[in-house]
Parts: sequence; C-alpha cells; structure tokens
Amino acid sequence: MRRKDNDLIIGWHPVQEALDSGKELTRVLVLRRGRDGGRDGGRDGGRDGDEHRSSELLKQLHALKIPVQKVPREKLDRVTGRNHQGIIAFASPIEYVPLEEMVAGTYERGESPVLVALDGVTDVGNLGAIARSAECFGATGLIVQTSGGAPVNADAVRSSSGALLRIPVARVPDLKRALKFLGESGLNLVALTEKSEKDLADCQLSAPCCIVAGSEHTGISHEVWNVCHVHARIPMTGQTGSLNVGVATGIALYTRQLKS
Repeated sequence: MRRKDNDLIIGWHPVQEALDSGKELTRVLVLRRGRDGGRDGGRDGGRDGDEHRSSELLKQLHALKIPVQKVPREKLDRVTGRNHQGIIAFASPIEYVPLEEMVAGTYERGESPVLVALDGVTDVGNLGAIARSAECFGATGLIVQTSGGAPVNADAVRSSSGALLRIPVARVPDLKRALKFLGESGLNLVALTEKSEKDLADCQLSAPCCIVAGSEHTGISHEVWNVCHVHARIPMTGQTGSLNVGVATGIALYTRQLKS
C-alpha cells in the first residue's frame, strides 16, 4: 500500500533542500547498491558528481542521527509511484525541541518538569496513546529516541488524537545520557517495570520527575535501568503477566497527578 505523498520527500535534491532548510526527517530509505557497486538493478547509476553529492548527503544524514535504511527498488516503488531516484525521506509532522531547552524552559516558566521517556517503544499506536495520556495528565514533555523506537509520523499523530502536536517532544540519540542529564537537573527518574517489588503508589512521584517506559517486548534496557532512581511496578490481581506499555504509562501519570 502506497503512502500519501504529503509526508514524503522524494529525490536527492529535494531531500538535500529539506535538510538545508532545517526540516525534521524521521527516517530515509535509500536504494541498495548491487554487487557491482551500481544501484540495485542497474538503474539510477549516477555520474561521478551525482555519486559524490549522494555520498555527502548520506554523511550529513548520519551526522544528524537520522536513520537511513538501504532497501531494494521494490520497497521504494511500494512507498510511492513517483520517480524516487533511489531515495525517499519521511518528513516529521512536528518540530522537535532540544531536551536542554525543554527542561530550562519549564523551570523558567516557574513550573517543575514532568516528563515521559520512551525506551525502545516501537509500536506507533503505543506512542500515540502515551502522548495522549501525557498531554491529558499534565506532562510537560515527551522524550523519544532517534533510532530504535516508533517514528513520530502522521499515524502516530492520529493515534494520539493530535496530542503530539500540543506537547513538546525531544528526540535524543542516547537515552541513557539524556536521563543522566535529567537526574543532574533535579528530576527523579522513575522506571516502570513489573520486575520491581516496590509499588508505584509508594514511590515519590511529585515533580520534577521523569517516568520511563520500556519496550513492549523486552521492557527497560539494562543501561537505562541502571541510571533510574526508582523502579516501580503497578500491582495487579489478574493472571495476565503485564500491562500494555501505553496503559501502564497512563496509570502512572494518573497516579502521579493524584499524589501531587
């Protein structure tokens, strides 16, 4: 199924122009090279000047920590019916806020930060649900990863009922380092996990704090677990082993609001 072209940037020059103008990109698909060094399938093989510009653009994408995936021509053709020239970029529907500015701006407004950080949450629906709960329960910002997480795209915005357009979002390349910065900035780092023996209701949840939610499949990563100050579980009486990450985050945000 082809995507609507309004969230796509197609072709080498348009992608370069988007980067030069500061447009946010969530990820880029690039035509995979064949064994002979040319483009997959023998087409789109550019001249030396074109190859140089392509190489420089890929270096720029890497420096900006924008995920680049090399794919066969069929994948690109499925995404769009237009002449893609071997590259398609996905434009972000939001403008990200630097994490430092998010925290400093909250303090400058006389408020205490209440943030939600996502560690490996890959489902767009869960991302949208968490953003919706965060905005509804008064969180001041959301933190997502540059790679390894669900993209902040039009589908995520729809599943959030537009909350992603109303709550500040920071995108960070290293969540462990970002959380260390938050801890140094006075935030209490609360990790949600069923592996803890401490109930969420017994935890210190008053602002400033950051609630950390982990992957749908593996939970919070080891390196992120180690930097969190508190590990909290949501007590359950049923036989199901765990809650959906979107539901768990919503419960945590509501519990924090009740205790504040």
